[in-house]
Amino acid sequence: MIKKRLDRDKWGFQGFPYYQMRVDMEEFHGLVSVIELSDGEYCFWETPKAGKIPVCGKGMLWLQLIPDGQRRVITAKFLPKSRSVQGVQYSKSISIWYVDVIDSWGYDEDQVAYFMDQYLDVIFDMEGDVVIDDRDELDAAYKSGELSEEQYHRAIAEGDAIIQELCSDIEKTQTWCVNILKHARQRIESNDYIFRKNV
Repeated sequence: MIKKRLDRDKWGFQGFPYYQMRVDMEEFHGLVSVIELSDGEYCFWETPKAGKIPVCGKGMLWLQLIPDGQRRVITAKFLPKSRSVQGVQYSKSISIWYVDVIDSWGYDEDQVAYFMDQYLDVIFDMEGDVVIDDRDELDAAYKSGELSEEQYHRAIAEGDAIIQELCSDIEKTQTWCVNILKHARQRIESNDYIFRKNV
């Protein structure tokens, strides 16, 4: 398994404003982090239905969620407020979701949350694209003995649950993420028990 931090230092985001908080609201209980991409060239992914989608770049925002009792990290990639990227106007606020199936999570010495990535990922967007990614890496980890049979089957079950719970009604998932982000922004503005980095 691979250890990853929510400040996404491996993406080169370690210099950007990062916020982290525990959230308990009607719609969500768990850990929330926000990364504000204040600079950077745009990076795009190509999807079958939606086509070329921006995943990072100046003005975008990443909302990351670790829900209580689940083994996943949900990353909703919000477009700039103008929703315009290199001359293309997008109608929705979120360009794409990337959900990591995880084994566990915790806090590093500097209090930034990390998770143990269990290889399998679910990627989806507003146009109905749903992609299961890195199943080959999950299979290889199981065959090599890195993952137990229980961990392997649990990861597959979590991937199936992500598709059922988040991809069956994309509009509902977008509204859910927007509401969590609004709550997080209010907490950030009022400095209500927020961990801050690079701010």
